[in-house]
Amino acid sequence: MKFGRSLQQSIYEPWREHYINYEKLKILLREDDLVGGDQDRPWTDDDEQRFVDELVNVQLEKINAFQIETHQALRDRTSQCEAKLERYVSYQGTEEMDKEKKGEFFDEIHGDLDSIREDITRLEKYSRINFTGTLKAAKKHDRRRGANYKVRPLLQVRLASLPFNSEDYSPLIYRLSAMYSFVRENMIGNSERAISSIEALSRPGTSTSHKCKANSHFFLCCVDSPLVFVHPENLLEVKTSILRHLPLLVYTPQSMKVAEGSQQDPTITSLYLDNRAFSLYSGKLEKGSGASSLRLRWFGQLKDQPELVMEKKTLTEAADSEEVRFSIKDKYVIPFIKGEYKMEKQIQKMRKKNGEDSEEVQQFRKSVYDIQEFVRQSELEPMLRATYTRTAFQIPGEDKVRISLDTNMAFIREDCLDGDRPCRDPEQWHRTDIDNSGEEYPFSGIRKGEVSRFPYALLEIKVREGLKRKNPEWVDDLMSSHLVREAPNFSKFVHGVASLFEDHINSFPFWTSLMETDIRRDPEQAFEEEQDRKAKQAEDEMAIGSFVGSRSMSPFRAAVSSPIRSSPAQKSTGLKDLGNQNLEARSSRARLRPQFQSQNTGKRDTHNGKSTPDGPRLRNLIPSFSPSKYAQAKRGRIQLPPGVKEPDYFLKGIGPVKVEPKVWLANQRWELAPAWRCAAYFGSSGHS
Repeated sequence: MKFGRSLQQSIYEPWREHYINYEKLKILLREDDLVGGDQDRPWTDDDEQRFVDELVNVQLEKINAFQIETHQALRDRTSQCEAKLERYVSYQGTEEMDKEKKGEFFDEIHGDLDSIREDITRLEKYSRINFTGTLKAAKKHDRRRGANYKVRPLLQVRLASLPFNSEDYSPLIYRLSAMYSFVRENMIGNSERAISSIEALSRPGTSTSHKCKANSHFFLCCVDSPLVFVHPENLLEVKTSILRHLPLLVYTPQSMKVAEGSQQDPTITSLYLDNRAFSLYSGKLEKGSGASSLRLRWFGQLKDQPELVMEKKTLTEAADSEEVRFSIKDKYVIPFIKGEYKMEKQIQKMRKKNGEDSEEVQQFRKSVYDIQEFVRQSELEPMLRATYTRTAFQIPGEDKVRISLDTNMAFIREDCLDGDRPCRDPEQWHRTDIDNSGEEYPFSGIRKGEVSRFPYALLEIKVREGLKRKNPEWVDDLMSSHLVREAPNFSKFVHGVASLFEDHINSFPFWTSLMETDIRRDPEQAFEEEQDRKAKQAEDEMAIGSFVGSRSMSPFRAAVSSPIRSSPAQKSTGLKDLGNQNLEARSSRARLRPQFQSQNTGKRDTHNGKSTPDGPRLRNLIPSFSPSKYAQAKRGRIQLPPGVKEPDYFLKGIGPVKVEPKVWLANQRWELAPAWRCAAYFGSSGHS
């Protein structure tokens, strides 16, 4: 798709006059000369002056002025919301607000926050598309008129001095996050906790913090969590969507606290160990029972002497991951890997604190021994470094649900496979050329072939074991939207080895193909793919029910349209082409959709050309309703028959089902009755 068309599709209509006038620049560039046959018309200094003046002094200044003005307006609107909430806290200190007025007040604030959040996303998209437009115009100029004139170097110098293409929206997001948290807590009735959050906002330099219990050693079992890729163009929109429901935190091993405007997301480094045959990589890729990985992890720069954590992760037979971890000092890493140091000093401290034969001491000693034996038997050594910036979303003090977003991800070789040119000093456990200099992303000082930069962000949702409830609706909506791309079984360790050691391994993960393709999707395409997935899932459930003797009581019904709105800005460069390329495939899938989707149009299900009226007739007696807010809004209120009222509670919420002995015996008699009749019949026949 040409950029001019992409620009038109990305324009937010109320801001149209503030976008770059790309067509005017093309006219000044006289791009049509080659088509109209006027190739001999010379390009003069006056022509060059008019084009440069329009691009740099008119269009660029117009874009920059609007960005500054709009960003300041967003800051002012955010401050007004904070002032309203601060007045509410002061008012609550004197007298209680009426419940109805309180609901209206927070509904209004919530609407204002939603409006600010949407405008932040629009402004970020506005800046990006206009930044691209200026570079495209300069590139087009230099390609056609570059023999005597070059404008791109001038433009790049000018762009470097303007904020519109490098604005950091994190401070605004942090403020919105705190206010969303306060409003959310008040709307569900936890006003005391909410007031503590807003008081932290009103005191500069302070924040609500909750200390985490930090043990030197502990076990952690967690269930599998979905991993998805996020394209850089969708990153801000994903962040703002999440913070409506979870506050943004600054997370470290010692503590986690609500992020302030000046707070930076932490950089995390993981140093993975493997042997020269990459057996841990192969086991992790195949995901067999007992597959393990071992890493050292720390936050920030190693020269600042952060806490190092040794962590072993093992895949259990139940497909869960079990982690064993403990902290270790820098100077003990090499002796520990060689088996010369067995954490005696830390064990001695634990003995003094917890007793000589305490269970914690015994468990810690066993973990140290198991990891050292694992290193010795597998001949492990540092092979790969993964570094990334982590943004965390979590309710402080609760670990039931936690979302992490990893950006600026890079993988770096740490091996000594080449004896003549080792990446790491064999006498060290890490690369001193990186850590002593404090080099950061994008690691431009590292030799080509020793670093691989991951092109996307990685979104992960972690759920603590024992949480027996479904994902929140907003999580499911996000995971099935066009903003993300599913990455099944993704592993940083596996991807880093596959991208940097391809000559040393014989198998690759499936997701490597996504690194060479555009993962952005058209919203309608994403919606149809999700409908196909749900239809296939429902079809499988019904097929399973057909041979286990049961049927699904809530068959899938195709939705009319996507619940996620698609603005023109969402259809950015290349998305329409992506949708057109997949049109035929989508049409083919639509023809092959399960027959029970035809319930929406009142048609009978068909299978191999034969009518099956019993299936739809029975299913129509038990209607299916989606619990989503979108479905509720479309469905409206249901008129109940006279004498029937809506239940106050569900039977499933009363408690466990109790079956009386006489009911159980009656069921047994009913099931055995045919056998008794047959026995009596054949017995009487044989007797006669």
